[in-house]
Amino acid sequence: MPNSGTSPRPASLAGPIARTVGRMPPTSFFLTSAVFHYLGPSLAVLLFAHTAVLGVAWLRITSAAVVFALWRRPWRILTAANRSRRRVFLALGAVLAAMNSMFYLAVDRLPLSTVGAIEFLGTVILAAAGARTRRNVLALVLAAGGVCVLTAVRLSGQPLGFAFAFANCIGFMLYVIVGHRIANTAADGSDSSASSMSGIDQLGLSMLVAAIVATPFGIVPAVLCFTHPVWLLWGIGVGLCSSVIPYVTDQLAMARLPRATFALMLTLLPATATIIGLIVLNQVPTLQDIAGIGLVILGVAIHHDPSERPMYPSLRSSRLNGAETCLARLNPPASMPIPALQPHRDGEQAQTCDRRAPR
Repeated sequence: MPNSGTSPRPASLAGPIARTVGRMPPTSFFLTSAVFHYLGPSLAVLLFAHTAVLGVAWLRITSAAVVFALWRRPWRILTAANRSRRRVFLALGAVLAAMNSMFYLAVDRLPLSTVGAIEFLGTVILAAAGARTRRNVLALVLAAGGVCVLTAVRLSGQPLGFAFAFANCIGFMLYVIVGHRIANTAADGSDSSASSMSGIDQLGLSMLVAAIVATPFGIVPAVLCFTHPVWLLWGIGVGLCSSVIPYVTDQLAMARLPRATFALMLTLLPATATIIGLIVLNQVPTLQDIAGIGLVILGVAIHHDPSERPMYPSLRSSRLNGAETCLARLNPPASMPIPALQPHRDGEQAQTCDRRAPR
């Protein structure tokens, strides 16, 4: 075909909503997640007065699963998923069911800020494993010190509550690890940089698995809510605030942030838990709590890595190599001109982009 000097612009793989999301900074997704991560549980604590704890946990998980099913129809990705990816979906579903149940059993016995701080302790390990600069090590030290000040953990008084809190901590670590796997890998095992919704679809499928796992021990305590429409709507709202909004924004943040950066930013969660506990549950923080919050925020502010800013919204800059450069040329931004193709000289072979980007 003769070359006219211009090439038609290829159809974008992402819709207008996905392109808008791609232009937003990843920190905006995390901040949204940080607010709803504890706003939903605080509303759940108020619902405990009417419904058993595991019943509220089941309502949260199941309502979120229904939303994902209606919104994304995530079972469609099963046809492209191999056996290894299906095991990832099952694992994340089991983690979500156990983590949410342990968290609610803990906040039924301990203040929200205490459970939130214990939940954070596991992420310190993840962040420390990925911190490679002195500045990031200092940030970790400050954040960890803030959590120690904020928590002041005393195992006497509510040992069962602390057991549930530390079990939730382990579950949250697994959620961060497995969540990054589905955020950065498509259902068929390939790189997911070309599809910003791939991680959300996989999350939705995992949430359906979580609902199945939680049903045997959660549906009976939740039956009472079906006779009280207000309680039922309350439980659905808990699911939206706890498992839909924060998990979706988590996926959007995970897809554009290295795991260590995401784990370090999670240090904001104890501070968020304390503030929401004050506003919603009237749990007044002490001066010691405020000092801990200040150290945590300072640690997050110090952490910085200029190489993390993506070159294109759909590509992670720290991993941009030859193969991903080819992908960028095949799917350039709308404002990026497409150069005319030049004919190859005799005896020269066309260069191909057949290498997959390392993860």
